[in-house]
Amino acid sequence: MTTQMARPIYKNLTFQVLVAVAIGAFVGWVRPQWGQSLKPVMTGFINLIKMVVAPIVFLTIGVGIASMGDLKKVGRVGIKSLFYFEVVTTLALAIGLLVANTIKPGAGLDTSKATLTAEVKKYQEQAQEQTITEFILHIIPDSVVGAFAKGDMLQILCFSVLFGLALASLGETAAPVVRGMEHLTHVMFRLVALIMRVAPLGAFGAMAFTVGTFGGESLKQLVWIMVCVYLTMIIFIFGVLGLICRLFGFSLWKYLVFIREEILLVLGTSSSETALPRMIEKLELLGCGKQVVKLVIPTGYSFNLDGTSIYLSMAVLFIAQAFNVHLSFGQQVYIMVLLMLTSKGAAAVTGAGFITLAATLSATNVLPIVGLGLLFGVDRFMSEARAITNLIGNGVATICVSKWEGDFNQAQYEAAIRGDAFADPRGVPMEVAADLRLEE
Repeated sequence: MTTQMARPIYKNLTFQVLVAVAIGAFVGWVRPQWGQSLKPVMTGFINLIKMVVAPIVFLTIGVGIASMGDLKKVGRVGIKSLFYFEVVTTLALAIGLLVANTIKPGAGLDTSKATLTAEVKKYQEQAQEQTITEFILHIIPDSVVGAFAKGDMLQILCFSVLFGLALASLGETAAPVVRGMEHLTHVMFRLVALIMRVAPLGAFGAMAFTVGTFGGESLKQLVWIMVCVYLTMIIFIFGVLGLICRLFGFSLWKYLVFIREEILLVLGTSSSETALPRMIEKLELLGCGKQVVKLVIPTGYSFNLDGTSIYLSMAVLFIAQAFNVHLSFGQQVYIMVLLMLTSKGAAAVTGAGFITLAATLSATNVLPIVGLGLLFGVDRFMSEARAITNLIGNGVATICVSKWEGDFNQAQYEAAIRGDAFADPRGVPMEVAADLRLEE
C-alpha cells in the first residue's frame, strides 16, 4: 500500500488564517494607525465575498426548491424528511437566538471609534422607521435585473423562491434548466474556493483593522463569541439531538463513536461534504434503508444545516449588539425565516457560511454589512464546529426518518454498533470492501 506524504502544515488554510489573525492582532495592538490603514484589505476581501452572494443564493435556493418537487414524487420519505429538517433547523435557529439574547456576546464592544459611524447610524434609523407595508412592498422587485444590480438580497430571495417554484411545477420539462443551474452552482463554489485562497490576507486586514479601530478589548469579544457558539453547538448536539435519538430509540453516543472517523475527517477539512460518501456507507451499515439514505443525506446537505443555523443566528445578533441596533421580537422572527432560506446550500464548501452571513445581513436592511469585518477574523475557526454539527445532524436525521418510515434493520444496527460488521483487517465493512477502490 502506498503512503502519501503528509501535507506541510504551512499549506493548511486554517494554519494560514491563524497566523494571519495573530499578526493582524499584533499590528492593530502595537500600531493602531497601521491597523486602521489596512481597512482597504478587509474591504476588498468583503467585496469579493459580496460579489458571489447574489448568484449563489439564486442558484442554491432555485435548485433546492426545484429538488423539493422531485422529493414529493417519492412520497412519504420526502415529506417526512422535509418536515424533520424544518423542525430541527428551526429549533437550532431558536436556540442560537435564545443564547445570544441571554448572554449578549456583542454587548459592550466599543464601536464609537469606527470610521463608519454615519453608515451604522443609518442602519439604526432604518431599524426603527420601516413600516410593515413598506417592508412587504420592498420585497417585490420591479426589475429582476435591478435587484441583482443593486444587490438587494430581499428582492433576490423573492425572485429565487418564485423561480424555484416555477421549476418545480414544470417537472421533467425543467430538468435541463435545473441541471444547468447545478453546473453553475459548482462553478460558483469553485470561485468561492479561489477567493478563499486569499482568506489569510483578508483575515490579516480584518483583524488589524478591528483591533486598531476598536482596541484590544475587541479580542475578548471575538473569543467570547467563539466560546458561545461552540458551547451552544455542544448543547444542541447532546441536548436536542440527544433527546431526538432517545425518542427514536437509539444512542447518540454510540452513533458518534461509530462515525468518529468521519468526524475527524470533517474536523480536518472544515467541510461536511468531504465525508458524504463515507456517511452513506456507514448509515447503510447501521441498518438504514438504502433508498432512504440516498434521499435524506444529500437533501440534508441543503436543508438540514443545524450547525450553520446556530452560528448564523448568533452571528447576526452579535453584530446587532455590537453596533447597538435593537431588534424587536418580530424582527428576530423575521431573521429566523430569512436564515431558513439563505442557509440552504451553505455546507457545500468552506467559506459558504460567511457568504450566507453576508446574504442575511444584506437582506435584513437593518444591520450594517461592515459588521462582517468584526467576525471574519474568527469565522474560519468556527467553521469546523459548524461542519461537524451539520454532519452529526444529517446522520441523526437519516436514522430517524428511516425508523419513522419503518425501513430500518435493528439487528444490523446492533451488530454494527458492536463492531461485528467490521471483520476486514483494514477496518472496512465486509459487505462493501470488495466494492471500494482503495489505494494499494
